[in-house]
This record gives sequence, C-alpha cells and structure tokens, in this order.
Amino acid sequence: MNLWIRCLALSTCTLSAWAQPVVAPSTATATPGTTALVSPAPTSALDAVMFYQLLLGELYAQGGESSTGFSLLLDAARKSKDPALFQRAVDLALQSRSGEAALQAARTWKQVIPSSADANRYILQILLALNKVEEAGQALKSALAGLPLEEQSAAIASVPRIFARVNDKLLALNTVEAALSKALIQPGTQASAWTTMGRMRRDVGQSRAAALAAQKGHAADNKAPGPILLALSLLDKESELVQPLLLSYMAGPALPELRLGYARALISLQQNAQALAQLQKLNQENPEFAPAWLFSGLLLTDMGQTAQATQALRQFVGLAATSEDPELQNGLAEAYFSLAQIAQQQGQWAQADTWLSKMPAQTDPIKLGIRRANLLVEQGQLKQARQLLANIPTTTPEQARQKLLALAMFLREHKDYPAAYELLTQALKNGADYELQSELAMTTEKMGRFDQMESLLRDMMAAKPNDAHPLNALGFSLADRNIRLDEAKQMIEQAVALAPSDPFIRDSLAWVLYRLGDNAQALRLLESAYKAKPDAEIAAHWGEVLWVTGQTQQAGAIWREGLLLKSDNDTLRDTLKRFNFKP
Repeated sequence: MNLWIRCLALSTCTLSAWAQPVVAPSTATATPGTTALVSPAPTSALDAVMFYQLLLGELYAQGGESSTGFSLLLDAARKSKDPALFQRAVDLALQSRSGEAALQAARTWKQVIPSSADANRYILQILLALNKVEEAGQALKSALAGLPLEEQSAAIASVPRIFARVNDKLLALNTVEAALSKALIQPGTQASAWTTMGRMRRDVGQSRAAALAAQKGHAADNKAPGPILLALSLLDKESELVQPLLLSYMAGPALPELRLGYARALISLQQNAQALAQLQKLNQENPEFAPAWLFSGLLLTDMGQTAQATQALRQFVGLAATSEDPELQNGLAEAYFSLAQIAQQQGQWAQADTWLSKMPAQTDPIKLGIRRANLLVEQGQLKQARQLLANIPTTTPEQARQKLLALAMFLREHKDYPAAYELLTQALKNGADYELQSELAMTTEKMGRFDQMESLLRDMMAAKPNDAHPLNALGFSLADRNIRLDEAKQMIEQAVALAPSDPFIRDSLAWVLYRLGDNAQALRLLESAYKAKPDAEIAAHWGEVLWVTGQTQQAGAIWREGLLLKSDNDTLRDTLKRFNFKP
C-alpha cells in the first residue's frame, strides 16, 4: 500500500507542472497589461485516459519495470506533444542505463517538436555518450541550423566542452570542423567558429593550426574576445604567429580582463618589462579594475621597485577591502603578504607585523605561519620562529603535511641538518611523497650524503620524467662539485627543454658551461637569468664568471646587488670569501 501511495504522489508531482492553466490564444480578448488565462479543461490533453496512462507508466517505472514504464510515458508524450513528458521519458531511459532507448525518445521528441532546442541537446549528448561521433556531428549541424543566428555563437563556443568526452580527439576535431562548415564562413558566427576550431586543434597538439584559426577569428571580428583568449593560450608555443595579433588588439581599448591576461602571459614568459607596461596602461584606462593593481604590485615587488609596488598594492587594498568577491579576498592576502615582505626588507618589523595581522580569515595558516616565522628570524628570534612553525594549527592532512615540509625547510635553511633529516625520514616511512623526497634530497646534499641525494633524485625522475627540477638539481650538484660534467650538462639541457623560461635552470646551464670553459656562453646565460630573476645565488655565479674573465669592476657591482637582495646567502658569501672581495 505504501508503494502505491508513494507512486501516486510522484505521478501527481510529475504531472502538476504539465496540467497548469495555459495562456489563451491570441484571438482571446484581455485587459491591456494583463495575461489572459483559461481553464485547462477545454484544451488540455490530460483526460482520464491520459492521466491513467501516465500514472501507470510511473508505477511501472517505480516498480522496477522500466521498459514498460518508458513505453507508456513516451506514447503519452507523443500524443500530448508535451516537452516535459518527452524529457521525463528520456531521463527514465538514462536512469535505466538504456542509451538506445533514450536516443529513441529524444529523436521522437525532435520529430514531434522540430523546433525544440532541448531535444537537439539531448540527441547530441546521448550520441556522444554512445560514442557515435559522426552522427553527433550531424546532430550538431542540425541543432545549430535550428537556432536563431544571434544564439549560434554562444552554442558554438560550448562545443569543445561537449566533445571533450570523445576519446579519439582527432575524430572529434574533424567531425566538428565538418559540422561548422557553414558557421566558419557565415558572418556573425565566424569568430566563434574559428575560436572553437582553434581550441580543439590546440588540444590535439596542432598549435600552429590553432594559431592560424585565432588569426582568422580575429580577422572576422577584431573585437571578439574568443580569438584573443585562444591566442593568449598559444603565446608560449606560437609567439611568432599570435604576438602581432595580440599587439594589434592591445593597441586599442582592450577588455580589462584580456589585457590582464596578456600581462600575466608575459610574466610567465619572463617578459616583465613588457608585462609592466601593459599593467600600467590598464591602471590608467581602468583605475577601478582592482586585479590590475594587485598584479602591478606583485610584479614591481619581484622587480625590486618597492616604492611603486607599495603604492600599487595599497591601491588594490583600498579597492578590495570592502568587496565580498572571493577572488579579491584571496588577492587581499597576497597583497598583505607582499606589503609585509617589503616592510620586512626595509627593517620595519612592526609595520610588517601590522600587515600580517590584517589577513582575511580564510588565509592559508601555513603560508601565514612561514611569513611570521621569517619575520621573527629577521629580528634574531630563531628559537621563537621554530616554535611558531611547530605550533601552527592544522585542520586537514594536507595542512599537516605542508606544516611538516615548512618546518623541515626551516631547519635546513638554518643548518640544523640532522633534525631536518630525522623529521623527513620519519615522515616518508608513511609512504612516498614527492615534495618531501625533494626536500630530503636537498638536505642530504647539505650533509654531504651525495649518493643518497642522487638516489632520491633519480627516483623522482622515474616518478615524474617531465619534471625539470630533479634533472636540474642533480645536474647542478655535479657541476658545482666539478665532476661528471658532460653528464651534468646533458641533464641540465634536458631540464631547459622542459622549462625553457626558468631562470634558475638557465643559471645551472651557465654554471656547467663555466666549469667546461665556455665563459662567453655562460656570461650570456647568466645575464639573461639575472635580468629575468634578480637573485643572490645567480648574482654570485655571474659575478664569479665576470671576475675570472677580468671584468672585476662589473663583478663587484653584481655582487653588491646580490648582497642587497639577500645578504646571508651562503653561495654568495662563500664566493666573496674565495675571491677575497670586500664589498
């Protein structure tokens, strides 16, 4: 009895929306400004027979006889021409994992109501789920043809996401290209269609073809954001093709989000000066666009321009502090961290602590704890800093892992190698952990346990062969010890191929070339690396190569800059001592 009651309730709910009053035909009279409603009795197909059929269909479906229930509901949908019943039939077939039945229902829906966009959408998605890719292409073409022109571009933009489930990406690409043949030449849809083709070409590794698609999309509509977003995603691979397009767009009144995206792409390519120019233009054109001030401040901080950085970061804080936007709240944490870092570098410890005290509640407790510990270290309170790290409260296993890693790094950086080694080896007994292994490798190198370090790094290479960092770490260690230089060079060149924009890997390559006697090439790479990332260790290496090639004045200038960046850097201090240089 209870089952019947539940099914009756379900049927009533299912039918209630369908059996609502309907809008009167256009010939009916109504008071101006109102909607005339009429009783469903004269026009509704829900007579006693139909109601019984629907109820019976739902009862069969709920009772486990899905195919019988599906047939009854589909027949009722066909008779009533009601979209809600067609959707119910399709959903019932999908719930029963009967893809072919769902496809039958969706196609019947399309046949009975040819203008139904929902029917087209169901047909396309079911065909893809059944891996009938070519048929899905025909369905896509039909669905687009049935849409008003003004709605086609948005639908085309969603195609890559819909076809992402297809395993054969090349087949998906070719199918979509055939389906979009009209859209690719039709005014009003060209930009969106070429953007879609470019995205799919990019995702199958055809970066040049993708860049050409971006060019065609931009030529069709030079204000459309799609081709610009596509070009930004290809900047690192096809700069020669997409850079002119981007420069042309950025020369005009670009959308703030796109100019910011271009600046971020330039930063990732270590083109900081060009990125800063874009950010400054964005700040001038859209002074209320808060994210641009944040990125300006962060970039200026990285470039050592602290006065301008402070100004930009304060501007961002003023715009974001009263916002409830989660992204701006996360940005506030980054801004406060950077402002605290600048104050710390200038010896303004109380001001740095004030900035840190303003952190939003959702700030990462590990990152905040590390920054507070660094501030204590600057004030000579090493013991308190270590205790602060050890006492950071954590609420998740990942936070606990990050806390352990932060403490191990702190111990290594402050030369308590045995304690760091013990902490890491105990943690790794619970299972392999890539980051902890990396930190243990650095610790074992400092302890002179080079065989263990190499074993750890080679395990990491095997686990992640496309990670440049273990290759670079082992190659640099060999070069720094002036052994197995050819092998070291080979590993570092592999790392460069994997991460060509990384200035620290460039520094490693320069160092092994210096060991091999190629001073001219080493100097070129070191200058490039230092300009991309002013760093005390890179300064130590660059200064040494300058010194041994007779450029002692320039070497001294670089070493002094390095001391300003980080006066306690071990590599730099050891270098100055070896050359008896007094800054």
